[in-house]
Amino acid sequence: MVEFFWEKEILGFDERRDLIIPGNHEQTLDFCTEHFITLAEHAIQTKGFFNVALSGGSTPGALFKRLAKPENRPRVKWENVRLFWSDERSVPPSNPESNYHMAMESGFKVLPLKVEHIFRMHAEDHIEQNALAYENLILKYVPNHALDLVMLGMGEDGHTASLFPKTHALHAPERLVVANFVPQKNTWRMTFTFECINAASAIVIYVLGKGKKEMLKHVLTAPYDPDNLPAQRIGVPAHKALWIADNEALPEYPF
Repeated sequence: MVEFFWEKEILGFDERRDLIIPGNHEQTLDFCTEHFITLAEHAIQTKGFFNVALSGGSTPGALFKRLAKPENRPRVKWENVRLFWSDERSVPPSNPESNYHMAMESGFKVLPLKVEHIFRMHAEDHIEQNALAYENLILKYVPNHALDLVMLGMGEDGHTASLFPKTHALHAPERLVVANFVPQKNTWRMTFTFECINAASAIVIYVLGKGKKEMLKHVLTAPYDPDNLPAQRIGVPAHKALWIADNEALPEYPF
C-alpha cells in the first residue's frame, strides 16, 4: 500500500474526516500543490489517467497558478489528465464568474492538456438536460464514478460545491450531477451530488483565511445537520474527506 508524504501529518478528526494544518497561507498553498501533483503522478502511474474535478474559489485559483509555473509543469503528464468540475454557475464559459473560465485563466490554458480531456459543465442553458449529460460523461470516462480527486471549498454559510443549505440537490441519492436552484442566490447552479463526491478516491476541502474560521469550527464540531450545514456530509468511512486549513482558519485546534 502506497504511503503518501502527508499521511504522518494528518490529524484524524473522526471516522469520516481528516484534518491537516500545513502552516501559514503560503505554506498551505505549497502543500496543496504538492498534494495535487503527488495524487496525479500516482494515478497516472497506476491507472494511466488522473481524473480530477476542479473547484472555483480563490484558493483553487492560487493553486492552479502554482501548477502552471515552469518548474511544476513537467512534473505531471498533463496529456493523461482529465479535467472535470465539481460545480458551475449558470453563465457562459467566457464569463469571469465561470469556474471553468477561472481555472483556464489561472493556469490550465498554458498546460499541455488534450482538448478532448477538458470536460466543462454546460450550465448556461438547458441546465437540467446538461446536468444529466454531464453525469453520463462521468459514467463513460470514470470507472465506478470514482474520481481520483474532487476539489472543494466551503462557503461562509457551510455550503460546498453548489450544495447550498436547504436546496433540493442535498437529496438526490440516485444522481451524480444535478441542476440546483439556489434561492439564496436566485439562480441555478450545476453541481456534483454527495453520492458523486463521496465516491472519489480523494476528497479535499480547502479552507484558508480567518474569514472561514467560525464556520469551519462550526461544521467540524456542531451536531450533524447537513440540511443546514451541507459540508458536514462530505466524506464517508471508505473515502474520508481531507480538510486542509491554514493557521488563520483553524488556530485553536485541538478544540
